Amino acid sequence: MTQEIKKLTAKDFKSDQEVRWCPGCGDYAILTAMQKALPQIGVKKEDIVFISGIGCSSRFPYYMDTYGFHTIHGRAPAVATGVKLANPKLSVWQITGDGDALSIGGNHFIHVIRRNVDINILLFNNEIYGLTKGQFSPTSQLGLKTKSNPTGTYDSPFNPGDLVMGAHGTFFARIVDTDHKYMTQVLIEAEQHRGTSMIEILQNCVIFNDKVHEPITNKDTKADAQLVLEHGKPMLFGEGNTKGIVLKGLDLEVVTIGGNGITEADILVHDAHNSNPILHTLLVKMGGNGFPVAIGVIRSVSKPTFDEGMINQIEEVKQKAKIKTIDDLLFSGDTWQVK
Repeated sequence: MTQEIKKLTAKDFKSDQEVRWCPGCGDYAILTAMQKALPQIGVKKEDIVFISGIGCSSRFPYYMDTYGFHTIHGRAPAVATGVKLANPKLSVWQITGDGDALSIGGNHFIHVIRRNVDINILLFNNEIYGLTKGQFSPTSQLGLKTKSNPTGTYDSPFNPGDLVMGAHGTFFARIVDTDHKYMTQVLIEAEQHRGTSMIEILQNCVIFNDKVHEPITNKDTKADAQLVLEHGKPMLFGEGNTKGIVLKGLDLEVVTIGGNGITEADILVHDAHNSNPILHTLLVKMGGNGFPVAIGVIRSVSKPTFDEGMINQIEEVKQKAKIKTIDDLLFSGDTWQVK
């Protein structure tokens, strides 16, 4: 007999802890979207767990009325993997920032994606270290002046989507903290995916890197700055969907509907489920120089998960093993009786 899951609301996932982020921080919107998404994923409250590392984003488990661990800097993927392997039925969410995930935690980040562990990673990307007061991070733009590099950083920034594609990731989405409704939808899609779901959230730090994503999120420019992807739909954007993306040789190109005989039939159709990552890689790199930033689920493909493989391997060994119990182990081989 299937046990009926209690109908939950967003309020059920709000803890009694005071939320202590800076006023105006994009983290508030992410927290609210998560609390609205969880009642819709069909998982019991006691089967949900949040794992975080270190950073402003990593306070998240305190504000969720679920199980959770606030772990150490960069090591959340290792703990999340252990939690999933110990109890595969859990819905495991890893909360991290661009510094926590891609600097000290970079090695853990790429390997959890490579293994395709069935967890969900939310990477809050504000392109700065917020908790430690404004040093440049692995995603900070070239030339950004910060406390740790007052003359401007000369580090080439990471693109999180690039790393996911390079590690053969099975799910990558990008969303903005200002689109609350769409964020909730993508969070639900991430949970439904079997494997590592990685969501990059373009999040604003109002204190140390304010308006870093404004060219993308500003209501007056976002129509031209965002390409909101939908599987099976043409890649159209701009006011009235008058612009689109086509493939020209090995590169993407922005075209105008009606210009040079271009029609909607010429526009690329998004295929998030294509196992070949080439087009997905072009999409995650897109942005600037007249190109919009790709928003939404860019890649979602099926592949065996690490946890399923591990569990199956353990079961196979157990079936073949001669030793089935502790007594079998204790009394195997040569034994002595001490009197």
